[in-house]
Order: sequence, then C-alpha cells, then structure tokens
Amino acid sequence: MLHRLYFSPGMFGFGRLASYDYFVHLDRAISERLQARGELVQTRVLEVSPTASIRRRAAKLAELVAATCDSDGPGGGPIHLIGHSTGGLDARLVASPSASLGAPPGALEWRSRLASITTINAPHFGTPLASFFTTVSGARVLRALSALTVLGLSLGSPPLAAVGGLVAAFSRVDRALGLELAVLDRATDAFLRMLDDARSNDVRRYVDAIQKDQGAMVQLMPEAMDLFAAGIEDRPGILCQSVASMAPPPGPRMFLPAFLRPWNVLSAAIFATLYRIAARYDPRYPCVAPDMSEADEQMLTRAFGRTPGIRENDGVVPLRSQLWGKLVWVGYADHLDVIGHFRDAKPDPRAPGTRGRRDGAPPHVDWLYSASAFDRAGFASMVDSIVPGLVSSARANSIAA
Repeated sequence: MLHRLYFSPGMFGFGRLASYDYFVHLDRAISERLQARGELVQTRVLEVSPTASIRRRAAKLAELVAATCDSDGPGGGPIHLIGHSTGGLDARLVASPSASLGAPPGALEWRSRLASITTINAPHFGTPLASFFTTVSGARVLRALSALTVLGLSLGSPPLAAVGGLVAAFSRVDRALGLELAVLDRATDAFLRMLDDARSNDVRRYVDAIQKDQGAMVQLMPEAMDLFAAGIEDRPGILCQSVASMAPPPGPRMFLPAFLRPWNVLSAAIFATLYRIAARYDPRYPCVAPDMSEADEQMLTRAFGRTPGIRENDGVVPLRSQLWGKLVWVGYADHLDVIGHFRDAKPDPRAPGTRGRRDGAPPHVDWLYSASAFDRAGFASMVDSIVPGLVSSARANSIAA
C-alpha cells in the first residue's frame, strides 16, 4: 500500500530553506518505520509562510495534495496529514466538512481518501505567545527569532556576538522602546549576513514574508481560537491523534548546566523569556482542552510524575492546548525538539550543517536550549507512537472504500 504523507510546518517552520530541510528527521523516521512494515511511502512538505492566515495555509495544503496525490505512484491509497504547531490547525481546517477555504474546484476531492491527521504540539486552543507577537515589539522579535531559527539549524550555534544584542533587547521586550526595536532589526540583519548570498536571499524573503503577513498570529490568540474551536468540525471516519510536550520551567537548574557552554547561556535566556510569555493565563480564554478524558490525565501524570499545571508549556504552546483527538505521546521536550531539532548527546564531528553521519542520517541540531533532555531515544519513542495509527487508519480507510 502506498501511503502519501503531507507535512505542514508551523510557527518558525518552513519546508527547505538555507539548505536545511525542516522536517528531515521526522520525515525520515516515519518513512523508515512504514517501510520496515512493508509499506510504500511518498512524502511532501507544504511551502508556505509560517505566519500566514490559517485559512490561506489550509487552502495551499489542499492544492498541494490535489496536485500530487496521484503522482509518482499508483492512484488511490491513503492520505495522511501531519502538522507541527500551526500546521496541525491547517490539517484540521482542510479536513473539516464545514470549512470554506476558497480553494479551486476539485482541490478537495481527495478528502475521501484522508485516513489520518496527526498534530504535533499544535495550539488547538491558542497560545499567549501569539498575543505578544501581534504587538509592535513582538512582531520584530518574531522576525528576529525566525531568522535565528534558520541560522541555528543550518549552521549550528550562531556567533555569540550576533545573538547578544537580541538577548539584551528580548529580555526587556515587554517595555521595548525604539532603541530595543532597532537592536532587534540589527540582530536580524546580522543573522542574514552570516549566510552566503544565495541562502541569505532565501532567508530574507522568508523573514520578510513573516513581517508582511501575520494573519496566523492574530488567529492563534486565545480569544480567536475560542471561535476556531467552536466553528471547526472534525471529519468523521478518520484517525485524529496528537503529540504533546512541555519543557521544565526555567530556573537555576536550567542555567547551571548551560554555563559550560556560552552559547547555551544566551539560548537559555531566549527560551526562558518565551516560556514566561507562553505561561500567561486568562481564565476567560484558557488555552486548555475542555474535554480531557481520565485516560489523558493519567497519561500526563505517568509522563511527568505529577499533574501538569495550566501554565506549563513547550516554550511556545501551553501543554494543555496541544491535546486533541487521541493523545498518543506526551513527555518532556520543547517546541522544536519534537520534530528532531534537539541537542544530540553524541553529535557527529562533521556537524553543524546538513552533512550526514556515517549511517547516512543528518545530524540533529538545536539552537534552543530548554534543558528538556530530549534525545534520540525520546524522539524514537514519539515516532513509534505515531506510526501504528497511520497503518491502522490506512487499512480502515481501504476497507471503507
């Protein structure tokens, strides 16, 4: 059976940029496991601005699937949507029977073959970080952090001097004035200058697109997601499964190990600020799944040894906002860890960059130090929890057809 997998990126995400494939680790891991089961796999990644309107992103996803779901292999067969962060909302919206996407005629005919939707750390009930990113200073921070994400993943740890200004401005960002905004802009330009001309141009277009269209940031605010949750309809007959995580709350224990590496200190400071903003809570618009089952609560308790609070998050999205459908994996990890961007305990000496290890696998690179201790074993466990649902839902879809 040929499984067609479509990956949709989210906040800070992209397809391929600056010679780096954002989903390279997740794509490879899932594909290897399906192939080991004797399944055929075709994968594609949605190329779209990470902060564009969810409706616009979903329409692009629909068009991508419609244009490719019968290419490079026999027609028919199950389709799986896998979304990280905002990408999970794209998948839910495109599958919703009640959604009006404004997509071209025929762009949604493939939905009868949709077997599953997997969301990974998606903000189903919003994130306070989106509210911050819609402010003037927050928009500048988002642009700088997006450029730093590309730089960090493609080159490894960026030069400390270029990041120091960003950290200094970001630490005071809630009361940022012109000086701090100028520092943020200079930091972004400095990140872009570290790349060669070809990659710099690509990344500049990427960060400029974020500056020009931040529709998703408005839509991801808890107040707006309250309406999204009320209006979206899950498609009957498909598997809906989710992955969720949180990072340890920033504190002295987080910074002590970081002092061994100067870059970790700066990265930890950025993460700590993101975590504090994402931990904000408004009881009128809580970023909390309203229908948590007892089984889900027990799963959270087993994973963390206690019941997680409503403010705990992965540095971007509150943990309890990530819960939707069947919860298949939960654990300690930050927002980028879960798609394979974590600090490898045994990095290849040829890293950073995208050059692979001797076994042909690309190295794991992480610029966001969260002290989550997520590693290859955790990543393998998470992927192992996703794949069985893809297989079983495909078989159910085939029988129904």
